[in-house]
Amino acid sequence: MNHARGARGARGAAPRHDDRRRTFPQLAPRSAPDGRFAATWWGNAWVTALENTALDPARLARGKAYAGRGHVDAITVAPGRVVAYVHGTRPRPYRTEIRMRTLGDDGWERFLDEAAARPDHIAALLDKDVPHALETVTGLLPAPGDLVPDCSCPDDGYPCKHAAALCYQAARLLDEDPFVLFLMRGRGEQELLAELTRRNAAQAAAEAGAAAPPMPTVPARIALDAATGPGLPPLPPELPVPDRPGRPAVFPPDPDAPDPLALDLLATEAAARAHVFLATGHDPVAALTPWQDAVRLAAAHPGSGLTASSRALYRDLAHALDRTPTDLARAVAAWRQGGAAGLAVLEEPWDPPAGPFDRARPALLAADFPAFRPWRNRLSGESLQLRLGRDGLWYGYESDAGREDWWPRGAPDPDPVGALTDLLGR
Repeated sequence: MNHARGARGARGAAPRHDDRRRTFPQLAPRSAPDGRFAATWWGNAWVTALENTALDPARLARGKAYAGRGHVDAITVAPGRVVAYVHGTRPRPYRTEIRMRTLGDDGWERFLDEAAARPDHIAALLDKDVPHALETVTGLLPAPGDLVPDCSCPDDGYPCKHAAALCYQAARLLDEDPFVLFLMRGRGEQELLAELTRRNAAQAAAEAGAAAPPMPTVPARIALDAATGPGLPPLPPELPVPDRPGRPAVFPPDPDAPDPLALDLLATEAAARAHVFLATGHDPVAALTPWQDAVRLAAAHPGSGLTASSRALYRDLAHALDRTPTDLARAVAAWRQGGAAGLAVLEEPWDPPAGPFDRARPALLAADFPAFRPWRNRLSGESLQLRLGRDGLWYGYESDAGREDWWPRGAPDPDPVGALTDLLGR
């Protein structure tokens, strides 16, 4: 088993898995100058649960040293358990296991509902980040006493140094991929993404059905009777131009059919450009920058980021323009909120003239909204923000309380009170 020592680190490792069982190659030795094995808040929560459970700090210190020197072989993760062989002072390694309870169906329902409710949560998960807002939804992160160690060594410590070493190395895996934590709690990555896709599609279908106007028709009997008579009845009145292009059909994977993502992109692109031509007679694509066009393409793809193929779309578009998938997801939310003008509001702060901006704060106070802090074209609160666009519209933004992580939400409105009311769903 020693031949694997010095293998690639967690980010370079390509795990073998069937969605319910993932095996990661042995992690390379690593020294942590600050003594911390985890860099993310959820990885640190895992380490804290271990350290608060331990009965002997000396065993923890030896386990951390074992982990740092690469004594932990390949790690296998499955629902409710993490298993590896750990080398100690004897020639034969010890089989070491950490067990934890899995989440029940109700817990996963709460987690999925919260994750699918906001595009920034989905974008963060796809960018291997866990939003703090999901921390309180369910018992996803381990608490003291949740981690139950077991080892084939004769040491009866709780945990022994081998189990502690496995825990510290597992924290490195969690840092790189939070879906490892989800698997520990009982759900695989593909299973979770499929469920998020289903919920997103159901929500999109409900929105499309509610917004679709009745379509004028001619009964087939009248049309057939008229075909044998003097002439067809007059055509129905011309349909109004819809507010936005329609969503294309879902193209399920088929080994004998073209790539479903390519078909979806082609259909979405055709619908978007046809809608603009129909409404304006102009091509809006020619004047766009490469970044704007990438955002437009991603925004035209329904449910982008939820499946493996659409995750690749976000990754490839972002990488081609030296951006992150989260940058692209935030820009897509702004584009869907207000097109090119919405993207400009996201990326270009400016100094508006006196007038509407100065009147906005007293208007919000009169409507019983809390006080907002002004900065250039922005009014910011604890978790809500309004931005005045150069088009004279107010754009709503939202962030988790105490974090400067603003995401476009709601529909733009010429009235700041109306924009904030739409954002809050009053």
